Amino acid sequence: MTSVRILSLLKHTTLLCAAFAFSLGSASAQISTAPDSSSSTSVPSSESSSSTLQLVDDAGGPGNGIPGLAALPAAAAPNGSGGGQYDNRGGHGGGGAGGIRSHLTYEVGGGVNAPSSDSSPYITWGGNVTVGGGYRFNKNLAVMLEYQFIDDKVPGAIIAEAGATGGNDHIWSLTLDPVYDFNPKSSINFYATGGYGFYRKVTSFSDPEPQQFCTYFYCGVVTQNVTVGHFSSNQGGWSIGGGLSHRFAGWNGDGQMRIFAEARYLDVLSPAITTQPNGLGTTAVGADTKIVPVTVGLRF
Repeated sequence: MTSVRILSLLKHTTLLCAAFAFSLGSASAQISTAPDSSSSTSVPSSESSSSTLQLVDDAGGPGNGIPGLAALPAAAAPNGSGGGQYDNRGGHGGGGAGGIRSHLTYEVGGGVNAPSSDSSPYITWGGNVTVGGGYRFNKNLAVMLEYQFIDDKVPGAIIAEAGATGGNDHIWSLTLDPVYDFNPKSSINFYATGGYGFYRKVTSFSDPEPQQFCTYFYCGVVTQNVTVGHFSSNQGGWSIGGGLSHRFAGWNGDGQMRIFAEARYLDVLSPAITTQPNGLGTTAVGADTKIVPVTVGLRF
């Protein structure tokens, strides 16, 4: 009787264990298959490879709906669409804020002129004024269009030949002049320059003559130098020289204005002339006018 009861107890125990194991297996199968059914209906097969990399929740943000997963950074903008708040690629030479205006350069200056030994019998000391503008191709090379006006005196021997009491030479020019900077990034810069262009030279003689002078309250006669004779010539000319410039620091150490001082050798290819200007005495002037203009000014 005892053995029969033991066998009956073992039989019931075995049946209970088998039923418990079967219930556990069916529950785990339901849990593992639930996500597969939902994902198979929401993600197309053609985009399965890309969807595994994005992890987008229902709110539209990367990783916001998944616990413990930090939000992923936004993708970098393409090169042509701007760089957002911290994009500082704009600047000179790249269009936009730069462009052609960032390459333009200007100058203004003045100084004195000294005649060469060859021209000293025909022209003396004087002064000059120079203005110009141009285009800077790079940090080293610029090309300037320059206007220069030179006012020098005529030597006493030439004035005496003409029978006048005074005289001057006026030379104005329009030239194309390359400028090459050897160390443009330094505050102290050495440069070479020169050029060729059109020159007009006018030699005038004057005598003091009485002239009427009037104001709102008074009229009288004063003595002034009046041009009594002149001759002129139009020709080409060239110059070569160099100088030194110093760059101002500006507010942030990036100023573009420079003060410069330069000297050039100038040869105005004027012809030899023998003439009687406006009935004055016979006057002879040799060919070529060679002077050394020394100029101080600003470039920006």
